[in-house]
Amino acid sequence: MTDAIPLPEGKGLAASAGALAGLKVIDLTRVLGGPYCTMILADHGAEVIKIEPPQGDEVREWGPPFGPEELGGAASYFIGVNRNKQSVALDLAKPQGREVLLRLLEDADVLVENFKPGSMEKWGLGYEAVLRERFPKLVHCRVSGFGATGPRGGLPGYDAIVQAMVGLMSINGTPDSGPVRMATPIVDLATGLYSSIGILMALQERSRSGQGQFVDMTLHDCGMALLHPHAANFLLNGKRPKPTGNPHPNISPYSAFRTSTCQIFVACGNDPAFRKLCAFLGLDSLPDDPRFRTNGDRVTNRDALTAILEERLSEEDGHSLCDRLLAAGLPAGPVLNVDEALAEPHTEHRAMVTELGGFRALGTPVKLSRTPGGTRAAPPRFGQHGEAVLGRHGYSAEEIAALKAEGVLFDRRR
Repeated sequence: MTDAIPLPEGKGLAASAGALAGLKVIDLTRVLGGPYCTMILADHGAEVIKIEPPQGDEVREWGPPFGPEELGGAASYFIGVNRNKQSVALDLAKPQGREVLLRLLEDADVLVENFKPGSMEKWGLGYEAVLRERFPKLVHCRVSGFGATGPRGGLPGYDAIVQAMVGLMSINGTPDSGPVRMATPIVDLATGLYSSIGILMALQERSRSGQGQFVDMTLHDCGMALLHPHAANFLLNGKRPKPTGNPHPNISPYSAFRTSTCQIFVACGNDPAFRKLCAFLGLDSLPDDPRFRTNGDRVTNRDALTAILEERLSEEDGHSLCDRLLAAGLPAGPVLNVDEALAEPHTEHRAMVTELGGFRALGTPVKLSRTPGGTRAAPPRFGQHGEAVLGRHGYSAEEIAALKAEGVLFDRRR
């Protein structure tokens, strides 16, 4: 049984209060890494109050495309990572704004921010000096480029720059193209994922100790954590990894191959799988060829093996072949465009496109049996929930009006 909640019409909607119901998160983040983290928490029931600066989260303007008026005309970049949140627009540069923040933190479990290291301290809101003493159970997660200390401590970080600096670009692309930025902002997304894991670890430990702690997350560290197996290879053999394009550096055949209709990706992770693939394709003598007997042999003679496989696969319809290979227990899939992948029947079955009114986005990949998460509310309009949130925290209508008049609380972007 789930603690079911009434469902409006839509797709990929939350069917329970969520595994994190009762958790309160104050979200001071902008752009991608931090908002992606807090959306993961919100998808699973956490109350996330997103504090935006008077100008708003800048990715509201990172378009086209832009959403409909019911979504405040925000850009897709904002819409894709800010569902299930409440928006309050505060000027934290003003003492009154910081007082409002402190009021919101009184019963909060988590604070997530991605200001430049030192900003919170400058405002009198540093974890060590202020927040730890005032809110001992608070988990404070800071997302930054490089952290506060060290040779690059305090410097700004951006996804593409970190991709370049940690070596990710150097292993992406082909020998002809040279280093290539990964088209998805993989460092920002990974930092959001690792940050949500770090927060949940800290909350789990708090259940035993009763104490919060500081979670220090950086784009640099999370980007480096994605270097497997290339870093592991280098640390073992001392050889600088190079971009190989689609082929895996340690496994063969594990690459994209041309067919008569499309490219497909075939992955054979061991010798029995290779023998099974060869039998399926009618290439029964191939596993006994000295060039291809073991994975090491196949990696060494990758070009020769690729030529043989592509000649055979050129006779096949790639889509039909992949269906048959998968049914036979052999990992293979067509290389689809984004629109094709979103339209796949299995994407629909797994609720990986969520819809609510005019809102459409990727669904949550975390599927829990008893407390399933999902979409509860579309991404908020700028400052949409300011009055309601402050009212719940004890502010009177007169006090809220005064904060607006003083330029502390906003419902329109400055």
